[in-house]
Amino acid sequence: MTSQTTVDKAPADRLPAPAPAKGLRGHPWLTLFSVAIGVMMVALDGTIVAIANPAIQKDLGASLADVQWITNGYLLALAVALITAGKLGDRFGHRQTFLIGVAGFAAASGAIGLSDSIALVIVFRVLQGLFGALLMPAALGLLRATFPAEKLNMAIGIWGMVIGASTAGGPILGGVLVEHVSWQSVFFINVPVGVLALVLGLVILKDHRAENAPKSFDIPGIALLSGAMFALIWPLIKAGEWGWGSANTLGWLVGALVLFVVFAVWETKVREPLIPLRLFRSVPVSAGTVLMVLMAFAFMGGLFFVTFYLANVHGMSAIDSGLHLLPLTAMMIVSSPLAGALITKFGPRIPLVGGMVSTAVAMFGMTTLSTDTGTLPMSVWLALLGLGLAPVMVGATEVIVGNSPLELSGVAGGLQQAAMQVGGSLGTAVLGAVMSAKVSSDLAGNWADAKLPPLTPEQLGMAKEAVEVGIAPVTPETPQPVVAQITGVAQETFMSGMHMAFTVAGIVAVLAAGVALFTKRGANAEAGAGAAHI
Repeated sequence: MTSQTTVDKAPADRLPAPAPAKGLRGHPWLTLFSVAIGVMMVALDGTIVAIANPAIQKDLGASLADVQWITNGYLLALAVALITAGKLGDRFGHRQTFLIGVAGFAAASGAIGLSDSIALVIVFRVLQGLFGALLMPAALGLLRATFPAEKLNMAIGIWGMVIGASTAGGPILGGVLVEHVSWQSVFFINVPVGVLALVLGLVILKDHRAENAPKSFDIPGIALLSGAMFALIWPLIKAGEWGWGSANTLGWLVGALVLFVVFAVWETKVREPLIPLRLFRSVPVSAGTVLMVLMAFAFMGGLFFVTFYLANVHGMSAIDSGLHLLPLTAMMIVSSPLAGALITKFGPRIPLVGGMVSTAVAMFGMTTLSTDTGTLPMSVWLALLGLGLAPVMVGATEVIVGNSPLELSGVAGGLQQAAMQVGGSLGTAVLGAVMSAKVSSDLAGNWADAKLPPLTPEQLGMAKEAVEVGIAPVTPETPQPVVAQITGVAQETFMSGMHMAFTVAGIVAVLAAGVALFTKRGANAEAGAGAAHI
């Protein structure tokens, strides 16, 4: 067995390719259009809601912890349920799973807009995450089964473009809706989009299942994996509040490790496991999964600070901040289909390595940003970041899904999405801790160097919390000359912390480039063209 061993092919992999689809039902490009609309809702909600949170807090009288749960409840539900949802698609068909996900997501969105209490908003956000988890892996499973191998990477490229553009465009759309309509409109907009995706799905999507699709459920495996994912993501979300060395954080992480080990042992003993561990005998599948974690770590963790930099250091509105992220969005839109074509022609290894190198250069480049950096230098680094991310989004997806048997395409899609969620949560938490540590070490000294009045430990702690997001800790009573001094100290300290965070993100991107060397073209990619049609 070589280091590049792939999992055994299923009998369905050897079926002849079907004739090209005639009419609407099962047409590959119409299928892509249909699933892209549904995926767009989920990706958009990952960032658009952040803009609405202050308005929700004010309107419903919510606490800071309540507002955090609006985001955390959604992310937890999404991350915990993705792999199980992929298994549901493999078992019952990706078309049915996708349509249920779309309908449920749109209905939950409408319910949030009608909610008059923060508790109801949080409950329906959790439901949004669960239905989003049904939708995302099913979309990949439908693409895998519908497109012939030679066009699959192009399709995944466009799929990745939709996710990237929706994620980056969320703050722009959210800013416009909150500023000119209401916070409820951020959620109501999903209802007509969901209805459109549902109608198109009913007309266009065709179910595809491998001959040896799973016939049973691994209920203990689902419970163990769900518990392990929750125990991993929850302390990452709370680490900033608890502290990385606290008993709470370490206890949850140790518990997650124990549950993952028990899950792995159980999966070797059950007849139809949730995730057959033979999947990870494939070095490319394992490398692709790790690559997705590292890419999301660098991207989502780094982007987290860019929004604070634009809003609080440069004083931009939500709309202006979103517009300044357009070079990132535009480059992902342009380069994702191009990346798909390059990966089809040359294989994923070179584009993936190149993409992560480009990402690393962009991250290191953003350590040169200052309080008075103009739009052009900012745009260059953001465009380079978008150029680097596109081939990774496309290529790592192809590596994970294409090196997995067709009957596990839903699980593979869930694994890919779960890796992104874990990486994003890990990046935000770790880089947030890096920022916090740097601000803690520099703030008191910078404050003293500016000859500002000394702070009590309590005042220093409150000032640190403000500086970590680029806000100057001043009050309306603070004299104007002192305001200017404090603002200078706050921004200088924030920038030093942001530079340190981007340095760590750049190092992680370099490590990801090394992992990308172990990827290769999906050995089972041609299985989709031979899927059994139901």
